[in-house]
Amino acid sequence: MSSKLWGGRFSGKIDPLMEQFNASLRFDQRLWKADIVGSQAYAGALARARLLTEAEAAQIVEGLGQVAEEWASGAFVVAEGDEDIHTANERRLTELIGPVAGKLHTGRSRNDQVATDVRLWLRDQIAVLDDHLRDLIATAAERAAAEIEVLMPGYTHMQPAQPVRWSHWLLSHAWAWRRDADRLEELAVRVDVMPLGSGALAGNPFGIDRAALANDLGFGAISPNSMDAVSDRDFVAEFLFWAALMMLHLSRFAEDLIIYSSREFGFVTLADAYSTGSSLMPQKKNPDALELLRGKSGRVVGHLTGLMTMLKGLPSTYNKDLQEDKEPLFDAVDSLAGALQIAHGVLTTLTIHPAHMTLALAPEMLATDLADYLVRRGVPFREAHHVAGAAVKMAEVQGVPLAELTLEDLQTLHSHFDGDVLAVWDFGHSVEQRDAAGGTSRRAVLAQVDALRAWLAA
Repeated sequence: MSSKLWGGRFSGKIDPLMEQFNASLRFDQRLWKADIVGSQAYAGALARARLLTEAEAAQIVEGLGQVAEEWASGAFVVAEGDEDIHTANERRLTELIGPVAGKLHTGRSRNDQVATDVRLWLRDQIAVLDDHLRDLIATAAERAAAEIEVLMPGYTHMQPAQPVRWSHWLLSHAWAWRRDADRLEELAVRVDVMPLGSGALAGNPFGIDRAALANDLGFGAISPNSMDAVSDRDFVAEFLFWAALMMLHLSRFAEDLIIYSSREFGFVTLADAYSTGSSLMPQKKNPDALELLRGKSGRVVGHLTGLMTMLKGLPSTYNKDLQEDKEPLFDAVDSLAGALQIAHGVLTTLTIHPAHMTLALAPEMLATDLADYLVRRGVPFREAHHVAGAAVKMAEVQGVPLAELTLEDLQTLHSHFDGDVLAVWDFGHSVEQRDAAGGTSRRAVLAQVDALRAWLAA
């Protein structure tokens, strides 16, 4: 008799290379806990349907508990023929409790079993990732509150643009992460759907109470169509999109800090714990943690692309191609779990250099404020913008900073300039002028901090 779960129809031996090509236990063994939890619940459902006696169900549940202990302790021994986690667990259960183990698969297919396992596993991983993400956002909010008075240049096109608060820059990333947290919460609802009881594709013929089974497993809903249930990997694709976008946001954060930590900028210094040296140049302190955040983003984006390409041409219901969903999913989860904690560690230990940030502020960054000065005196913005541009040109021609133009110089450009125009050349005054919601004034930035704190508390 064949040891394969599907072996009854076959008489010839499988090609050894095909055996290896087909096997997934190498990577899907991390589903061992979800597989056992799902099987224990399914034994209870079979008992409620009178397909198992209470004693048989208890024997199966206890035996599966022993299998779980072996996995947890590292004592589980993989046997030849264990092609996937389901086969391995059922084989070991049979060794422990005998033929009654063969009743566990009644009405169940590996098609609905694996879909359930992946959802159970991913549901737990989402909760862990959500905790890491919230830690990162909380640290950003608290640093923003503590370092509210620090000013720095803001950049567009990588050119100095306008003065902003360091806190405002930090929160610009925190709000992107907050959107990631919202998306993860919404995704969790769609992961929390139980396919078990769908069989291979046509449903369960034994009157399994799927609602009770879903309740036993803590699922919020059951899949409404058995054909869709066994092939639906939308939740994997959606998670990989979330992971790719999350990594993209971490990559942009990392890129900013890589630039700001360079000698040319000198705005920040990374802790030694998140840096490495050069094998050739003793003076080097490389931001490897940040570079890896940036680099691994491409890896995760690649997983999304690969999965979508695999899914796009599949006919209805289960196809073995779907075995290829797990490795990208597992690797993306591992990458995100590491990346979020590394980003948090970098941010927690980062040293900022306010004096260097201040030195990088230049009067030319207040050219817009010069235009705003005229706007407040009734000059149309387009005219005011042109005048401010002419002032920048005048300063360049004279070879002086914009702030060193005299009142007389400015009055040759427009009659509305008066003695109080000199107050424009104050960086603190500039950031405080931007007091609308979402701006970089002290009040507006602290309002952002308060909003994030309230969200975290809720």
